[in-house]
Amino acid sequence: MLGVRQDPTPDHRAASELYLTQPLLIGRATLGGRWWGRISLNAEGATLADGELTPGAWGEGWYDRRHPHTVVHELMLGGSTGGRCGRARCEAAVFLGKGFVPFGSDDPMGRWLTAYPVNHHLAQILERALGGVALRAGPLLAEAAVFNGDEPERPAQWPKLSRFADSWSARLTATPLAGVELAASYAEVASPEARSGVGPDQRKWHAGLRVVRAAGATELSGLAEWARTDEVGGFFRFESLLVEGSVATGRHRISVRAERTDRPEEERSESFRALRPHLDNSLVGVTRWSLWTVQYRLALPLGGVTVEPLAELTLGSARETAGGLFSVEGAYGRTTVSRLAIGTRIAWRLRGDHRMGRYAGAPEHAH
Repeated sequence: MLGVRQDPTPDHRAASELYLTQPLLIGRATLGGRWWGRISLNAEGATLADGELTPGAWGEGWYDRRHPHTVVHELMLGGSTGGRCGRARCEAAVFLGKGFVPFGSDDPMGRWLTAYPVNHHLAQILERALGGVALRAGPLLAEAAVFNGDEPERPAQWPKLSRFADSWSARLTATPLAGVELAASYAEVASPEARSGVGPDQRKWHAGLRVVRAAGATELSGLAEWARTDEVGGFFRFESLLVEGSVATGRHRISVRAERTDRPEEERSESFRALRPHLDNSLVGVTRWSLWTVQYRLALPLGGVTVEPLAELTLGSARETAGGLFSVEGAYGRTTVSRLAIGTRIAWRLRGDHRMGRYAGAPEHAH
């Protein structure tokens, strides 16, 4: 449960709203140690039908509200086999279903801050029908997949299977030390904004560093990433730099994020929505969002249930980066923005590290 106050919104005023946000049911299972299945069901289509106030949020026709994700967030099947390659452990895996493409960083829903980063659609490719392979040799993991380029337009929509394999991605991850990952990704995505396939294609790059370490009773985690998306052969370019970290000791956790991300601006049909379908393939401007977020949460274990009261503050600003018709001050009344969120996270029997988009092997914990 989350209460949010954001100032301003595209209505040139502050707004306060209460949500049941990120309602997820996650299931994982293994069969014989080599085959596995995982499912993530998401009820945001019902609880966030009008989206969630989030500064700079965009994607799937929404602006300044985080869009609800599809009911079937993930539905993946896979299998793997392993052995030794000299002194190194080797593994090969295949996976097929609906989920996250092997590109970029982890789903923000699995990270600590409630406010989604502006770069969500630059640094992840989600909810596609995909088939892929993964090869692991010692500290190196290579993943590749084909998928449908079109992104969902509404929570109940399934991928357009006639477009399956019109797009592809690859990611290489190195783990030089336990808990330290270096990754680089590339993707070519066909017409993501137009389901019919007539829209402009995207080329996407991503590089990131992820760290999760424990020192006694203290847990440290962090992410640093760069992402870039080019459209129309590079005529439009959107870049992002993001750094976030979290420190937990005992029952207390503090998390922070700094982000600078470019956002495409489309013609609006109303305050928070863009025209869908597009009347043409042109943008009306590009804005750059610079945001800083800090959160405190307190863990209260109650048997198999963990209750975490939290408070989170986002402050930042936006400005135009290129010529166009869009004006930040004209759209919002000013160029600065704030968001205060107070709520409680509740988790029941959530065990293991459920990283959406990581399908290289069987989950360590099944439930």
